[in-house]
Amino acid sequence: MYVIDKNGQIIFHPDSNRIGDIAKNNTGIEDIKKQKNGKMRLINSRGVDNLAGFAHIKTTDWIIVSQQPTLELLKQANSIIYKVSGGIFVFYLVIFYIVWKCSFYIASPLHELANMASSLDRAEVGVDIKNISPWYYEIVKFKFSLLQSLRKFSKKIDEMDYYVNTDPLTGLMNRRGMEFEIDKIISMKNNFSILLIDIDYFKKINDTYGHAQGDLVLKFLAEIMQKNFRTNDICCRYGGEEFIVIMPHSNKQEAYESAERFRKIVQETYIENIYSITISIGIASWTGNSNDISEIFKQADINLYQAKNNGRNRVIPTV
Repeated sequence: MYVIDKNGQIIFHPDSNRIGDIAKNNTGIEDIKKQKNGKMRLINSRGVDNLAGFAHIKTTDWIIVSQQPTLELLKQANSIIYKVSGGIFVFYLVIFYIVWKCSFYIASPLHELANMASSLDRAEVGVDIKNISPWYYEIVKFKFSLLQSLRKFSKKIDEMDYYVNTDPLTGLMNRRGMEFEIDKIISMKNNFSILLIDIDYFKKINDTYGHAQGDLVLKFLAEIMQKNFRTNDICCRYGGEEFIVIMPHSNKQEAYESAERFRKIVQETYIENIYSITISIGIASWTGNSNDISEIFKQADINLYQAKNNGRNRVIPTV
């Protein structure tokens, strides 16, 4: 910074040797004198490119000039730009991280619920949904809606399982459902007995009283089965007039006693328009020493036909 008077003489300068000199060989001096106030780019008396700002003092008619080498200013500007850019980068990086964490925190329960929505068939998905902690309104609504959907989905699945595994006429388990239950019993290595039941002279009932009455007889037998066997015994319609009762944890003697008791109950029960019917039963037992379940059914079938050949209305166990 230096000061010149109205004649261009330097009256103040950082270099004391320059005081008293006439400012010359400076490309901007004449413009500075004319404009009095402003800024410009100039070459000073030593040939250095400078950026200068100047102002006129009216009371003394002096001009104050502040100038600095252009390259020095550019270096400082570049340094400032780099520092500012670095600061902005770090700032935005921190902002991005905060936004990302907030977004993750907001989206995480939504993401978990969305994944659970695609796996409603899992048995434990209801517990997983309930374990989600909602912390804003949308999650609460989504969680509630998903639990409602799960209940409806489970109800529909149960209905489908019921219709797929149930005989529509008698309400007993059909052959598909029976096979599923037997597989479960075998997988647990539990012994069981099967009672293969056939209605005696059922064709004659259909021919004499009609198929509608024959259907009533099938329903009647199904009702008696459900009332007179244990709650864990599985009553099934095997096909036509044949029925099966699966008795888990039953030995040959227990199965025979249950079959004989049931046979007598059926014989002694009155059926409207028909009076009474009789049944024949073949028994076979599985003790876990064979993986071929078809042999058990084959043996029960053999015993059933033996009961029929021996006069019907009787129970034939496996010896």
